[in-house]
Amino acid sequence: MFVLTDIVICYLICYTQPMSETATGLTREKILDAAEDVLRRFGPSKATVVDVARALKVSHGSVYRHFAGKAELRDAVVEIWLSRMNGPLEAVAAEDTPASERLHRWLTALMRMKRQRLFDDPELFAAYCALAQEARAVVGEHVEYLTVQVTQMIRQGVALEEFEAADPAAAARGVLVATSPFHNPVSSAEWTRPDIDTLFDEVWAIILRGLSNK
Repeated sequence: MFVLTDIVICYLICYTQPMSETATGLTREKILDAAEDVLRRFGPSKATVVDVARALKVSHGSVYRHFAGKAELRDAVVEIWLSRMNGPLEAVAAEDTPASERLHRWLTALMRMKRQRLFDDPELFAAYCALAQEARAVVGEHVEYLTVQVTQMIRQGVALEEFEAADPAAAARGVLVATSPFHNPVSSAEWTRPDIDTLFDEVWAIILRGLSNK
């Protein structure tokens, strides 16, 4: 005798029901946009896939056709949030200016983008920070992406005899750690300090002295 287990029932619901007219035009991008709105309204602890599906006026099975589960959807939400900074950072890193100027502008851009997100939408910022605690692999890839860009700028500075660094990758990791209070969300409570920019300038001066070839 065949027994309908929970897994079988879930499969039947998610993959055999007819798709609505709305569901046929459903994309990962639309789901991620809706997930962002749901996070803002309910917070990460209460937001569910059902809430996302309801916001899109589709079944939760339609959402599962694009994401294997809640964990994958949450990882994708964090990934897209972090990736929105890539374009501006890459543009700075590609500038035809001295490495020290580029590195300073790059760190300033990173710091300001993170800070702007906090100030513009504190609820959503808090939600993303909570999700990031679970999406460690995604966050790790983001940190590696940042490290690669800083490494390239330091390596170019060394080639032009502007910087001195035996191991550019290690120097890049050091730069990101030293400046983490200004761009790591863990320290976001300090970003409203009136002297935050002065503190960054002081840390930057120390970094520049450490990298300088003069």
